[in-house]
Amino acid sequence: MDWRHFFRLPEILTKGEKYFLAFGIILFLGSSAYLLLSYYRNITEARPTFGGTYTEGIVGQPRFLNPIYSQASDADRDLVELLFAGLLKYDASGKIAADLAELPELQDGGKRYEFTLKEARWQDGQKISADDVIFTIKTIQDPSYQSPLRGNWLGVQVEKISENKISLALTKPYAAFPELATVKIIPRHIWQNITPENFPLSNNNLSNAVGSGPYLIKKIEQSNSGIVEKIALEANPKYFGKKPFLKTAVFVFFGAERDLLGAAQAGAIDGFAPSMAKNYSLSNFVVHRLVLLRYFAVFLNDKGSGILAQKKIREALQYGTNKEEIVKNVFGGSANAISSPVLPNIFGLKEPAKTLVYDREKAKELLSEAGFKINPETNLRQKILIKEPALQLKSDLQVGSQGKEVEALQKCLAKDPQIYPEGTVNGNFGQQTKAAVIRFQEKYRADILIPAGISQGNGKVGPATRQKINQLCLPKTEEIIPLTVNLVTAAEPPLSAMAELLRSQWKEIGIDLKIQEVPAQELMRDFIRPRNYQTLLFGQVLGATPDPLPFWHSSQTMDPGLNLTSFESRQADNELALIRESDDEEERRRTLEDFQDVLLEDSPAVFLAQPEYLYFVSPKIKGINGHIITDPSKRFAGIENWYIKTRRAF
Repeated sequence: MDWRHFFRLPEILTKGEKYFLAFGIILFLGSSAYLLLSYYRNITEARPTFGGTYTEGIVGQPRFLNPIYSQASDADRDLVELLFAGLLKYDASGKIAADLAELPELQDGGKRYEFTLKEARWQDGQKISADDVIFTIKTIQDPSYQSPLRGNWLGVQVEKISENKISLALTKPYAAFPELATVKIIPRHIWQNITPENFPLSNNNLSNAVGSGPYLIKKIEQSNSGIVEKIALEANPKYFGKKPFLKTAVFVFFGAERDLLGAAQAGAIDGFAPSMAKNYSLSNFVVHRLVLLRYFAVFLNDKGSGILAQKKIREALQYGTNKEEIVKNVFGGSANAISSPVLPNIFGLKEPAKTLVYDREKAKELLSEAGFKINPETNLRQKILIKEPALQLKSDLQVGSQGKEVEALQKCLAKDPQIYPEGTVNGNFGQQTKAAVIRFQEKYRADILIPAGISQGNGKVGPATRQKINQLCLPKTEEIIPLTVNLVTAAEPPLSAMAELLRSQWKEIGIDLKIQEVPAQELMRDFIRPRNYQTLLFGQVLGATPDPLPFWHSSQTMDPGLNLTSFESRQADNELALIRESDDEEERRRTLEDFQDVLLEDSPAVFLAQPEYLYFVSPKIKGINGHIITDPSKRFAGIENWYIKTRRAF
């Protein structure tokens, strides 16, 4: 073939043939490109790569980007989680893992933990040493700094072994201690010259915060009035751990949740977590369901002779509570109804031996057995107590009798001047008293004389006269005790919604629930610390290693303990100590199950629900895995695996 003819095709071919040839060439090139691209995709894979910005919305204001103080604020804890590192950390599966230090070596029967620090630097380039760890722990322990973490570290002795090695000594073995070692470390060279009174006021708490975590502060935007509107973080180039894929993490702060939701609907943010576990219908977000080790309960604190001291009433509250309705109506189904505070379904324990499930009729039966009957006018329950008077006539009295009963008789007769015009009250039964008794007997002839077949009074106080005197002047009295339960809680969701639903449910069994809602700070100061409540609707957060001692030991019933009920049990105390100190996982598991049964037999609280933690994130953010978290800020555990951008690699 002469190739010169090929170049003359445009002259030879007709217009239609030219179009057909062009189409064939384009089809050939396109098919070739597609085949090459398919081959490339088959022999390569998309892998995360560095880059991209994640923007999250948060309700609240950051104030202390400082682990010493950050526990009081969700916004602070979230940012501290990214800016700082601890000796240990929670990994993406919710388990304890190495962080600034390798996993510790246990010594002295589990009472001493020896940590070896990794080669790591602060975000300003200074090397991290044992001195930083010692400074952090001693600052927390010093009461003049007023750290909310102080109680966790009392009795812990910290010792420097070398520049990169420390030991932490406990007075007793504590199986959950590695969780305390996740506390974030602060730089000694930044903070050592700042006095305790100036510690909370330092710029190092916000704009100049220096940590060792995967991110550092890039920019803070504030309004003219000083309100923080936005904080931009960027990946820390000096980070000692696995470098995160996300280049930038931006946090936008809102004054109210409705503003946060508005920003989410407008596409202004990539992620948020609502205050209530509720499934909002947002098509532009993926809902990640994390297991948060937190539950809500009504804690009963009626000591002594109060109505809640009666076990039947405590059990009636259990039977009268429809937990599934709470899960559905308050949490939109995004929660689990619970009957135990040790969350056996999460920690792989046996279910409790005794579970009081919702049974309205059983609740009514128990309340009736406790003496509380329905008042048909109010449809609420009450108990009627018959109270004996301090003094009643019990003796036969006549002229010559003396004493308190005669005095009581004279007082009664003197109430009617026509019967006892003299009105003398001296405790001596004389002729005046006799005459008064005769007039009394004549006046109440139908009750005293006629039944006895007597035509006139005789002035002697016998059974019939005595009964009438007691009836008129010294009667038994009735005390009506309404079945009223007083509940205090914080004026915030979901507590308010749960309280109202409990009011409705308990009213159906005849209980009048009085609710008092107060701000969270006031609740802690005026009610929880002094234990100034009959019942408390509140939440408690657990650790990844079960340690119920702070919540249920008899030594913790007063502030600063966390036992919010009247529950005290020597058997439970012994079991709680064993759970805390044993390093035998199987023994701890068995003892937890035994403790659970001892606790629930007493019904010291009505355990309601363990809500899921719902995290709404844009589908463009990949690499997020669901896991157990001990605190909402731990949703960022594993953030180094989150990514937006990808690249092809062989």
